[in-house]
Amino acid sequence: MADRQASFGWLAVVRLGLVQASIGAVVVLTTSTLNRIMVVELALPALLPGVLVAFHYLVQIMRPRMGHGSDVGGRRTPWIVGGMVLLACGGVLAAFAVSIIATRHDLGIALAFAGFAMIGLGVSASGTSLLVLLAKRVDAERRAASATIVWLMMIVGFAVPAGVAGRLLDPYTPTRLLAVSTGVSLAAVVVTVLALAGLEGRPGGNPASATAAFAERADFRTALAQVWREAEARRFTIFVFVSMLAYSAQDLILEPFAGTVFHFTPGESTSLSGTQHGGVLIGMLLATVAGRRWHGRSTGSLRAWTIVGCGLSASALVGLVAASLIGTGWPFKATVLLLGAANGVFSIAAIGSMMRLAGQGREAREGMRMGLWGAAQAVAFGCGGLVGTGASDLARWLLGAPEPSYAAVFGFEALLFLVAAWLAAGVGGAVLSGEGRQEASDPARYSRAAGPVPDPLGA
Repeated sequence: MADRQASFGWLAVVRLGLVQASIGAVVVLTTSTLNRIMVVELALPALLPGVLVAFHYLVQIMRPRMGHGSDVGGRRTPWIVGGMVLLACGGVLAAFAVSIIATRHDLGIALAFAGFAMIGLGVSASGTSLLVLLAKRVDAERRAASATIVWLMMIVGFAVPAGVAGRLLDPYTPTRLLAVSTGVSLAAVVVTVLALAGLEGRPGGNPASATAAFAERADFRTALAQVWREAEARRFTIFVFVSMLAYSAQDLILEPFAGTVFHFTPGESTSLSGTQHGGVLIGMLLATVAGRRWHGRSTGSLRAWTIVGCGLSASALVGLVAASLIGTGWPFKATVLLLGAANGVFSIAAIGSMMRLAGQGREAREGMRMGLWGAAQAVAFGCGGLVGTGASDLARWLLGAPEPSYAAVFGFEALLFLVAAWLAAGVGGAVLSGEGRQEASDPARYSRAAGPVPDPLGA
């Protein structure tokens, strides 16, 4: 068995946060800035960037394979750095594709798909292994605060490079776009390498046990089947998909809703996003403080706060249903602030639960579990925008008016959050009873107790 490595302190958490910010910096240029350039400057159909973004989420179904690869090697740093290099190259290739797409249409689109595929694979490799490293090396009482730090730094990674790049891109030229994208990508790689230097260290243990572990880990299909047989991991995968589908489905319809029903100007509807994100920050900080206060009962606390966050999110969405039907007399901005705060509570609690559950069950499967949950999240995000906008259009066609159609969509999202709360209530019971610790310490017993569950790959 490997010797237990030293836990990460706050400085190490901040260093991992810098890596997460670097990931966010490259991603935001491709999913936001390139989106706008294709639609506005190049007058391309909005469907094209929408399909590209959905494609980069679809590619992330490879997350379990990436996580398994880091399990086999026993170290996460090579996967994080390698993933960041691939992500950076994908960002540059996507920018190059956009810069030539106006003159060489077919080649530009083909290169754009190749670039977004690299982006999806890079995020899968770096993001999955980063979360595993955080989960394995951060003490239980620090997990909520660590998740908040890392995610806030990711938001900074979204905001700061986007603002700087926006100024550098004016006036827009294809050459300027390629130069800015290359600069951001290079900076992200350099920051990642410096932040990770000497951080993880080498795994302990003796070579014989390491060789045996390698042989036991090597088969991806077997490893995936083993993890899928774990009731906790399987239920949490479904929870992640349902909750993230509900979380992301309102993203593309909230601002159009504000303009259609409450007659917000474009500037006012854009500022509404700031109100929501401010609420997310409040919710994250609230969940962090709660995590520190109840660290002695962190397992139950995380589950409770996940349920509370899902329940509050459902309540806020019911408030938006009322706003759809009542109109300007409803406290709309306050409801959006509540939705953001509820989403913040749910997000941090869910991430904390993910970090805890990654180490439960059969040993040497942390990357596989985290990859499985990351893939569920990516697929949910890829579907969320399509579900939200598609359901809104369908409801408007059936109901003949925008107000009841928005009410129907928000009501459906509230129902999804209630289902997610029910799923969250069933996660962690084995751990609370102590059975999970026994299973983790005896993988063979755990595998026998799991019973016959269908293998998702048909093995």
